Amino acid sequence: MADQDSDLEKTESPSQRKLDKAREEGQVARSRELTTFLVMMVGGAGLWVMGSHFAQALVEMLREGLTLDRQLAFNSEQLLPHLRDMSIEILLVFSPFLLLVLLVAAFSPLLMNGWLFSTKALAPKFSKLDPIAGIARMFSMNSLVELLKAIGKTIIVGTIGAWVVWHNRESVMLLIGEPVTRSVPHLGGLIWWSFAAIMMGMLIIVAIDVPFQLWEHHKKLKMTKEEVRQESKETEGDPQVKGRIRSMQREIARRRMMSAIPTADVVVTNPTHYAVALKYSENGMRAPVVVAKGSHLLAARIKEIAAEHRVPILEAPPLARALHKHTDLGEAIPEWPMSIS
Repeated sequence: MADQDSDLEKTESPSQRKLDKAREEGQVARSRELTTFLVMMVGGAGLWVMGSHFAQALVEMLREGLTLDRQLAFNSEQLLPHLRDMSIEILLVFSPFLLLVLLVAAFSPLLMNGWLFSTKALAPKFSKLDPIAGIARMFSMNSLVELLKAIGKTIIVGTIGAWVVWHNRESVMLLIGEPVTRSVPHLGGLIWWSFAAIMMGMLIIVAIDVPFQLWEHHKKLKMTKEEVRQESKETEGDPQVKGRIRSMQREIARRRMMSAIPTADVVVTNPTHYAVALKYSENGMRAPVVVAKGSHLLAARIKEIAAEHRVPILEAPPLARALHKHTDLGEAIPEWPMSIS
């Protein structure tokens, strides 16, 4: 009973076949924290590089938008086209940044799983609409882990944010009395410093979450010993079936060998342990060919068939042993000297 229970426990590592099947179904390890971290990092870097260009473009757009043309002021039909043109212009200015963030969000999962496209993952599963199963998922171990991750992330990011604010409290208070020309760059520096500190905290979260997701995915795909045996049967074949096939093949080969004995020219015997039937023809044969051989009971059967069909039997124990050992069915006697001891 204990052995049966152990066979049903998922203690075995998943086979490559199961990993490939899970991948075909879209079941791979995913880390949302890694995607979030990369999007924020690349987005921050993009703003750092293109920030001045965006600022100049926004200033020009604000100046153009707040400058009222007399014709636009008295012709309301042109206001909507003008607003549309300004919206398109803003979109074109920010399109490189938006495209960069979109590409990072789309291709960040490749870092963990490589390229993967599965239509099975898009197929609807009505089992997910089961309210009982949904409640079970809400109180499952995975949901608890996700809750703990969210709490931990909030604590880490919140602690870092609070520390940054407290560490720069004097600089924040000085912003109130500074002129705009100085306070804006000062505020930008504080924001970037806070962003860098928060990214360091996010990096810690990613360093914990990625190995955990890989371990959790591997754990979900673990197999029982019975599943391993069943998969082995499916891939390599049932050992019992393979044994029966080999037995049938040997029987067919034996019958074919026995049917060739009447055509032999001589049978060399031990005389009791070995028997080798030889056939020779001057046309196309350089040496006699072994058409049948066997030991013990099979040797006795070869001699019986040879006697029934009046095939000469030669008693030569050393030669019989050498032929049985060094030649296979259908092979000619080798030209090199054989050990006949």
